[in-house]
Amino acid sequence: MNKFILILFFILGSNTRAQDSIAVTKTLKTAVSKFTEADIFIDNDTIQEKKFDKNFKKKYTDKDFIYFEQSQEKNAWERFKEWLAGIINNIFNFTSEHTSATIVSVLIKIIAISIIGFVVYLIVKAVLNKEGKWIFGKNSDKKIINYSDVEKNLFLVDFEKLIEQTLLSDERRLTIRYYYLWLLKKMATNEIIVWDLEKTNSDYLHEIKNIEQIAEFDYLSYLYNYIWYGEFELDDETFFKAKNAFENALKSLRNV
Repeated sequence: MNKFILILFFILGSNTRAQDSIAVTKTLKTAVSKFTEADIFIDNDTIQEKKFDKNFKKKYTDKDFIYFEQSQEKNAWERFKEWLAGIINNIFNFTSEHTSATIVSVLIKIIAISIIGFVVYLIVKAVLNKEGKWIFGKNSDKKIINYSDVEKNLFLVDFEKLIEQTLLSDERRLTIRYYYLWLLKKMATNEIIVWDLEKTNSDYLHEIKNIEQIAEFDYLSYLYNYIWYGEFELDDETFFKAKNAFENALKSLRNV
């Protein structure tokens, strides 16, 4: 085969005068006749068709076979943050866009925490307004909204109207509570005691100078504690007895 190629190059590359077609044909026949069977290679091997596995693509999905990453399209939230970061960057003239982006992230976190805190505050406030200050399962506590504000604004409260309302709704335990707070208001107004939200009945008892008033206040404090904090149904006899005792004490204070 190599001899055949060399002869062809020789014939085609020669710069001699052109030969006629008959001479060329004779030369080619002479060259071909010189080939032997050893110069000819015949491939008798059977050609086998190469087949791929059905899921062969899965082998090449690993990150090692990913030569470039396709940029994902930004959503509205990311575009908004970039827009906000651009405004901040223009205002403060930061040298790095990363700085403005960091500031935006911090601001968003602060706003989110503030909103959550405000919502929690509203929920707690709503619960306290509904249940009152004392959340110990007392039925009478749950029927009056914001009754705890009565103590905080003791000298601004009209106890007569409050007591009328509780008598109409038959909230007897709460009625006695209002009588007791009304008594403290009268005693503070007459400078028998010094009102303080944090003080106890015993504290007030030690401030009273008059012996008769000490005995009366001690008894009324006992009635109040027994009725208000007692877990029992208040019968008519006990209620009216306590009601009359408080009303008599209040009348006596008006004359002081």
